[in-house]
Amino acid sequence: MTDVASPTTTRKDWASDQEVRWCPGCGDYSILTAVQLLMPELGARREDTVFVSGIGCSSRFPYYMNTYGVHSIHGRAPALATGLATARPDLHIWVITGDGDALSIGGNHLLHALRRNVNLTIILFNNQIYGLTKGQYSPTSETGKVTKSTPFGSLDHPYNPVSLALGAEATFVARTHDMDRKHMMETLRRAYEHRGAALVEIYQNCNVFNDAAFEAITSRDNRPSMLIPLEHGKPVRFGPDGAKGVVMDGGGAVIVDVADVGEEALLVHDEARPDPSTAFALSRLASGPHTPTPIGVFRAFERPDYGSQVQQQLVTAAARKGPGDLAALLQSGTTWTVGA
Repeated sequence: MTDVASPTTTRKDWASDQEVRWCPGCGDYSILTAVQLLMPELGARREDTVFVSGIGCSSRFPYYMNTYGVHSIHGRAPALATGLATARPDLHIWVITGDGDALSIGGNHLLHALRRNVNLTIILFNNQIYGLTKGQYSPTSETGKVTKSTPFGSLDHPYNPVSLALGAEATFVARTHDMDRKHMMETLRRAYEHRGAALVEIYQNCNVFNDAAFEAITSRDNRPSMLIPLEHGKPVRFGPDGAKGVVMDGGGAVIVDVADVGEEALLVHDEARPDPSTAFALSRLASGPHTPTPIGVFRAFERPDYGSQVQQQLVTAAARKGPGDLAALLQSGTTWTVGA
């Protein structure tokens, strides 16, 4: 990355000349706008920025950003991005994926990128449906979901992406939604500034195949009583006048009336806690997007990222053995002799 001061940019500088081709009213537009507005605020440089995507409606995203971009294959965006982040730890790499792309065929790649703490900002668009292939159930679709591929209702138990990421001990995990641009931009800002694997789940409405899937919690009228804001160092409480709160009870998180337990009993959110178990408990509060649901940063913990550690190993190896020639090795024959 160059040391030259970052130039002043605007949203227009970050928008490509490609026609945006999502269905009218899709929540993807809101996410794209938020990212294009955020990039100038971050002081980011287009030549140091890469967007990598897999397959799905969300994966058209790199075409619409005036940066480097890779439209990879189904589920493999984290694997490709891992290689790039390892070879070029100076770059800012975003992974754009959906609930089907990331959690079905791509589940293994996502888990390992998170556990390795690869320096990636991963945005997971969750609309609880396969949109690009026209309305089949996805790994986050609720049990009983009737779709073209489950005419009698889905028998599968759905993934909770935040719980999954915390189980893999991702160092940054957050949730936001496409109906609140301010919250979305601030959450993405935090993810971008984090060094290591950052996953942001965004509840994103698919108005064609799964319309209003999140309306029970994200509509303007329902937010005060249904969204539980997570703020570092503050008691977890929500609802009109903060009447509801969260306490830890036997290892699990439980919603209570503050008047019954007192504010001193409420869980104080600590996003930097080394042990992810409390954050995991918070991720299990909601059985789905129809009951009070935590939103914000669940975990923001610092530990060395994978690419930086690999680079340090190369430096150490060079110091012990003398400088190597990686290009010569890659262009060498298919066999070689290992000396004693």
